[in-house]
Amino acid sequence: MAPWPEVEKPETNNYIGDSSKQNQNMAGKEGENHKGNVASLGNKGEIQPAFSTVALIDETRPEEDDPWALPELQDTGVKWSELDRKGKIIRVLYGIGKFILLLGLLYNFVCSLDVLSSAFQLVGGKAAGDIFKDDSVLSNPVAGLVIGVLVTVMVQSSSTSSSIIVSMVSSTLLTVRSAIPIIMGANIGTSVTNTIVALMQAGDRNEFRRAFAGATIHDFFNWLAVFALLPIEVVSGYLFHLTNVIVESFHLESGDDAPELLKVITDPFTKLIIELDKSVINAIATNDESAKNKSLVKIWCVTETNVTLQNVTIPPSENCTSPEFCWTEGNTTWTLKNITETEYISKCKHIFVNSDLPDLGIGLILLALSLLVLCSCLVAIVKLLNSVLKGQVASVIKKTINTDFPFPFTWLAGYLAMLAGAGMTFVVQSSSVFTSAITPLVGIGVISIERSYPLTLGANIGTTTTAILAALASPGSTLKYSLQIALCHFFFNVSGIILFYPIPYTRLPIRMSKTLGNITAQYRWFAIFYLLLCFFLLPLLVFALSLAGWAVLLGVCLPIAAAFIAVVVINVLQKRRPHSLPEKLQNWDFLPVWMHSLEPWDNVLMSSLAFCGKHCCGFCKCCKVNVEREGAKDNQLKTMEVYENTMAMGDEERGGRRAPSVACVDKTGTNNTAL
Repeated sequence: MAPWPEVEKPETNNYIGDSSKQNQNMAGKEGENHKGNVASLGNKGEIQPAFSTVALIDETRPEEDDPWALPELQDTGVKWSELDRKGKIIRVLYGIGKFILLLGLLYNFVCSLDVLSSAFQLVGGKAAGDIFKDDSVLSNPVAGLVIGVLVTVMVQSSSTSSSIIVSMVSSTLLTVRSAIPIIMGANIGTSVTNTIVALMQAGDRNEFRRAFAGATIHDFFNWLAVFALLPIEVVSGYLFHLTNVIVESFHLESGDDAPELLKVITDPFTKLIIELDKSVINAIATNDESAKNKSLVKIWCVTETNVTLQNVTIPPSENCTSPEFCWTEGNTTWTLKNITETEYISKCKHIFVNSDLPDLGIGLILLALSLLVLCSCLVAIVKLLNSVLKGQVASVIKKTINTDFPFPFTWLAGYLAMLAGAGMTFVVQSSSVFTSAITPLVGIGVISIERSYPLTLGANIGTTTTAILAALASPGSTLKYSLQIALCHFFFNVSGIILFYPIPYTRLPIRMSKTLGNITAQYRWFAIFYLLLCFFLLPLLVFALSLAGWAVLLGVCLPIAAAFIAVVVINVLQKRRPHSLPEKLQNWDFLPVWMHSLEPWDNVLMSSLAFCGKHCCGFCKCCKVNVEREGAKDNQLKTMEVYENTMAMGDEERGGRRAPSVACVDKTGTNNTAL
């Protein structure tokens, strides 16, 4: 990891005579005895001893602020007690208006997430269905894992991925045991949404640090759970056997549809924008060739299916369904057969119902619009929360969410937060919506990273309970398989929580997300690199290697995994027990700088941006002329100034020589520092 920028050391005060006032001011921050000593030295005009200056610098040096500490949101307005009756009424009306506006923004935010999911399905839904068609690849658990990640990222919905898997299992195209790694991958892919949402807070460095860490804590938990539990499942099959015993022990019957609490509110609006026929993706995944030419855009919303018994002709007599239902008239054989006819009653009412655009074109339009609305709503929500959560309101909310119970019940607060996360996710019917909603709250400092971790784990549990209820409403033919897959998802998340939550030392996702948050706060471009690497490039690479077979996959991945583990172990030893390592391995200085620091990569990226700004920006020549004029004016003024201290004059001259480059940066808008 690249080092943080070094803090400039304060300059020592070695002046005499008139500098006694500075000594007295600096000494005022020390104890009373120290203050008297320094003041007496200053009054006599004597040079301070070397140890006195160093002591002053060391003791008065301000302590570095903890970047992870929750900021104090100060209330800069007039206090409530100082307001008159009219002012109090106006403030109450403002508060009600802000609350209504916040609800409206949250509604649009959730609707934009729904439309974003539909857009991804239009763009990559058929490709996702094609990925599931290769049975030989799906039998490979590692390939199944990355397929689950890719498909869920493409359709932006773990429930859609699960429904495809259930359809394939019920069609005997896939076994339940082969489907378990795909479910694990879907669990990883669904966390990409809140990571994208965190990118919208990149404007403020500290907010971005907290928001990105709060979003990626979900990613790290899912990845660590997969790395720990996938080998165990491949060797023992404990998830398959456990869920099979549970399913077989109950006599299950299909029931009513699962409750969709949030969709009752959002569907009336989102269905005016787009409606999809998700059965097309399932049909493609189950090798239905006729589905390839169908559009995902739903045209007819109200249809009626009629089944009638009709007389039909069949070529040979042996194809009769039953001898008593067959008869022959001349050379023609007749039989009775049920014929299904679909009557189209009314079309859907969304804006693309009569469009001639292909699915890809509609998907790209919706993708751009939904991202625009998503970003706008998120920025507005953050601004509104910053204006509302101030002073006493902020302190009450922080204490309610982040405060632990007194000893010995300190551990109980995290589990209650987990239950709260599960309950809220059950209400909104989506873990992506819940985790995306708390991400800006983590960024502005209302929720701490330590508290967002159990909330996120609760969201993982809540989304599986929704899947279980949906599975119980499945038809009789798919009830067993859909319930078993939903239970596999549930027990996978429970197993991950048991591994990475009860013991504080095992809460690795918190430390890993904070480390990544520090990196992305200094080098913000690294957030986009992380997103592309973990959710696109790495799964695509593993999927491509799995197509070549086990030998190629293991030959490439095992050395990389071994090297990665070795680097992690050495890094831990360098920080905690450096003397146990050989002298050469106590730091990474023996490697080229670009291999152990992001600084050279940042310089290359910033140089590229500066080059682009220099040659693409039309204001560069104007900037150069303005800088030359300002430099000439500064030199003319300096000739008229008198300096008592030649060192200060030299400092200003050196600063003046650096001014043109700084001015040019400000004029052109090109930043040469780290993002």
